Amino acid sequence: MSERAAAAVALSGVARIEAQARRRGRWHAGYLWAFAGWQLALVPAVLLWHGPAGALVCSLANALVVTGLSVFATRQPVVPRGYARRHLTAVGAWAACYAAALAAGLAVFPDSAGFAAAAALVCALPPAVAARQGTRAA
Repeated sequence: MSERAAAAVALSGVARIEAQARRRGRWHAGYLWAFAGWQLALVPAVLLWHGPAGALVCSLANALVVTGLSVFATRQPVVPRGYARRHLTAVGAWAACYAAALAAGLAVFPDSAGFAAAAALVCALPPAVAARQGTRAA
């Protein structure tokens, strides 16, 4: 085999590995979409279901979802480029939106279904935007 042929084979092998790594690195976008979707159920439940039973059910359900997503994330063989920054930015923005939504919803808009729906959308926005950016980057 000539040097050119050997180089071409090596480059095609590298291209195949890169394509596989990119394909396997798309898991983070799915993770973020799942987290964003969960906000559409969690936020209204927290804002509209008052009392100890509501707090217990919402807390347990959230712990279950976050644990499942965390186990899923730790089992992935490939970490996408820019993962840490994208993930921390999305989670930080979500935390700010969630805290503001809870504070406003419980203090100013108690039992408002309209506010709960809007707050759910606002809380789902940071992970959804990060998922979209991650999909475009991959």
